[in-house]
Amino acid sequence: MATKITYTQQGDYLLPDLKLPEQPTVKIGIWGKRHLKYIEHYRPILYTNLLTSCKLTAYLADIDAQAEDMFFRLVNQLAKQEGVTEKLKADNQILWVRKMDNIRNRATEIINDELIYT
Repeated sequence: MATKITYTQQGDYLLPDLKLPEQPTVKIGIWGKRHLKYIEHYRPILYTNLLTSCKLTAYLADIDAQAEDMFFRLVNQLAKQEGVTEKLKADNQILWVRKMDNIRNRATEIINDELIYT
């Protein structure tokens, strides 16, 4: 089956009417957006290849989902290892918040190093 190409006159030139195929609408979260900025600036060939092959959205959605799963898994594992429990939350909320913030920051650093900025 041949695809019919249409043209538009621009001055003395006929330019082909090119457009990318429809992409699925996917919401990209913070992790995917961070990775997008990284590949735009530091891995332009990968970015261009994904963009021109119409795989960028799916790629970023996958990175975002992996990072989100990894974040929750790491936070739960680290909290369990360090004894940050609901009992601690009930007994000393300030200490619980301080420890959970520390755990979330470490989990974020791990994800950034292993998944987002690689």
